[in-house]
Amino acid sequence: MEILDGKKISNQIKEEIAAEVAKMRENGEKVPHLAAIIVGNDGASLTYVGSKVRSCKRVGFESTLVQMPSTTSEIELLKKIEELNKNDDIDGFIVQLPLPDQIDTQKVIMAVDPDKDVDGFHPTNFGKMALDMSTFIPATPFGILELIERYGVETQGKHTVVIGRSHIVGRPMSILMGRKGFPGNSTVTLTHSRTKNITQITSQADIIISALGVPKFLKAEMVKDDVVIIDVGITRVPDDTKEKGYYITGDVDFENVSKKASYITPVPGGVGPMTIAMLLKNTLLARERHRSRK
Repeated sequence: MEILDGKKISNQIKEEIAAEVAKMRENGEKVPHLAAIIVGNDGASLTYVGSKVRSCKRVGFESTLVQMPSTTSEIELLKKIEELNKNDDIDGFIVQLPLPDQIDTQKVIMAVDPDKDVDGFHPTNFGKMALDMSTFIPATPFGILELIERYGVETQGKHTVVIGRSHIVGRPMSILMGRKGFPGNSTVTLTHSRTKNITQITSQADIIISALGVPKFLKAEMVKDDVVIIDVGITRVPDDTKEKGYYITGDVDFENVSKKASYITPVPGGVGPMTIAMLLKNTLLARERHRSRK
């Protein structure tokens, strides 16, 4: 069994990006600039955005953090998005989800300029991804592809089972794993909360990508020997015996499933670090696109 070490690979990617940014500086070129909008003070979102800002600094990007109160109206947020769309200095930006109840998330996603949508959520970018065109792939699926590629995990002709159908992970992964090329060329089954006989399906899978958000959902008896496991789930489980009062776990019963797997991602330290690395990679791609257009 080999661990798919997202922490290690994400550090490699950041070093590669930092080297490219250093060349840009040497040539007197503008370095990539990533902005993030956060509405309210959700703890997990603030932590996540904070690590994005630190990662920007590490690779030499410019970064801007726009913090707005939880009482922000939809109109105010859309106005701020329009400002960033028009700001030529900013190459890419994200709006941190979830958003407060008074704001329509779909409207917000639609308002972001597809050329600056480094999260890859805009329907234009999602459609291009589905059609195998050059575009921004959502950061988490992009990170999973990169992990598979760098570890040389065989995907051609394999049966990939995706658990969860979210627009951010499950659905894009089901499309990407079935596309031509590597990683891809696998036969994909997309399962979700309404799937019947899920054990029957997962026990036939060569590769399982789980993005369900249910702690330790995938048990050892649900998988076959030598399966490849990509665990996207990350849940805080209350535990009074721990100093923080909780422990973090994924969708997979790691202790038991890892005994049968050929490759497996840990939680934490697997897919999570890859997400931020690929957001930076998308921002670098956005900068290069804007430069080539000019």
